[in-house]
Amino acid sequence: MSILVTGGAGFIGGHLAEHFVREGHDVVVVDNFDPYYNVQLKEHNVEVAREAAEETEGSYELVEGDVRDEDLVYDLVEDVDYVFHEAAQAGVRTSVDNPRKPNSINVDGTLNVLDAARDTGIERVVVASSSSVYGKPEYLPYDEDHPTTPVSPYGVSKLAGEQYTRVYNEIYGLPTVALRYFTVYGPRMRPNMAISNFVSRCVNDEPPVVYGSGEQTRDFTYIDDIVRANDTLLDDDSADGEIMNIGSTDNISINELATEIRDQLAPELDIEYAERNDADAEHTHADVSKAHDRIGYEATHSIREGVSEFIDWYQANRDWYEPLVRDS
Repeated sequence: MSILVTGGAGFIGGHLAEHFVREGHDVVVVDNFDPYYNVQLKEHNVEVAREAAEETEGSYELVEGDVRDEDLVYDLVEDVDYVFHEAAQAGVRTSVDNPRKPNSINVDGTLNVLDAARDTGIERVVVASSSSVYGKPEYLPYDEDHPTTPVSPYGVSKLAGEQYTRVYNEIYGLPTVALRYFTVYGPRMRPNMAISNFVSRCVNDEPPVVYGSGEQTRDFTYIDDIVRANDTLLDDDSADGEIMNIGSTDNISINELATEIRDQLAPELDIEYAERNDADAEHTHADVSKAHDRIGYEATHSIREGVSEFIDWYQANRDWYEPLVRDS
């Protein structure tokens, strides 16, 4: 089948594109190569997917473009069976400095995808949302009925995008699913995230830097689990119209995370602390029972297992990946 992955040169989109190609599908990727982080990482993601196409019966096509380009999006969507909409302006902290950019990409770009799909009779649109929509917890773990009161412009933009996704299913009958990801990590992850920064600093004998007290907790989700959840939606229509959490088996404090990585790599180092950004969520933890009931989702990696795998991958790929992390 034919699949469009928006933001398909990014971290999650790149893994989805590679996976779908390896499964023998015809994949089209659109990405604008925004220099929010080093674009060499996106270029590497593209090369990995192209190599996968050479090794399998799947095909891969890259289109450099922007989901804010309505005509381009329409042309791409009308030729595919499924859309996995991963394109977004990420970054809670950067959204505080420039709230209009995430709004234009995460809201208007999503509307372009939904409008195009509504006019073409597509099989399904799967939209990436975020745990940032929840904001301050009234209880944990978050289930999908928890109030959504985001504390950053990024969270607001993702909430608007997922709600448009739900409404397009209700009003127009467009098959849609929105997946609320909880802090995704793993090989080829964005270089400006806590886990990659902690690992990079420790392997270079530099202390990991924690922002705030470190008592904040996070539900980190391994990339393989994200890919499996999306892949299930190629065949399973039981979640159409739904919004679902996709998280892990547990959560961990940032202090514990930094200590776990430090102890594996450089136990002699002390942990340093810096000022915390107020737009960062205090705690996240996913209740994934809805995704389990609807699509059989189960996380396969605890945070400690996933971190160990990422450290092994980092060390095996240090020659090309580390410079990108250090430059971020």
